[in-house]
Amino acid sequence: MSDRLSPEQRHRCMSHIRSRNTKPELKVRRWLWNHGYRYRLCVKSVPGSPDIVMRKYRTAIFVNGCFWHGHGVKLKMENGKLKNGEGIPSSVVGNVQQDGRDARRASETGNLNVENSPCCKIPNTNRDFWVSKIRRNQQRDQQNYKDLQDNGWQVLVVWECQLVPKKLEQTMLQVEILLNENLIATLHPKRLRYDQPDEAPLPVAAEPEGEYKKRSNL
Repeated sequence: MSDRLSPEQRHRCMSHIRSRNTKPELKVRRWLWNHGYRYRLCVKSVPGSPDIVMRKYRTAIFVNGCFWHGHGVKLKMENGKLKNGEGIPSSVVGNVQQDGRDARRASETGNLNVENSPCCKIPNTNRDFWVSKIRRNQQRDQQNYKDLQDNGWQVLVVWECQLVPKKLEQTMLQVEILLNENLIATLHPKRLRYDQPDEAPLPVAAEPEGEYKKRSNL
């Protein structure tokens, strides 16, 4: 896929792309609000400034665009080995990204082959630039997820391709299940550990032992 626009036209188009209040993000927010879930937006005090913050559920939600975050894109080195991801949160809606450190190094040396996914096709024009940009986004994402988890937050990632009309309800029901699980985890009482005392005979208040005498019937 080659770029049909001139560099000036492409720059002008890119400058108009919003990072907040995107259509996928609005879909998620609208569904949550209509189903009684309340949230806050872009809370700077929370690590990574997630798109949606739900303090009651101790959950941060990221709504990622498939292209900008390289959804499903595979990087293959010249030796044929795929670099798998690491440090990805367990509660994630959809596929996860791969680790970006080796990918960035490979793209700089030209030893990287990119396999597009159905929802993310990297342009052939200025390909190294786009690969490097997407990998930086993925690196930043993984660091944000790690910082959140280290601070006791659960992380949910919703992908743009999972919010098309035929998948929207199923995706959001899955999000709802994960939110309820996170809520239960926050409400579960913590068990306090304590040292059990050594078992020792305790004093007993009782009559002294004596010989039992059988009463005779008169």
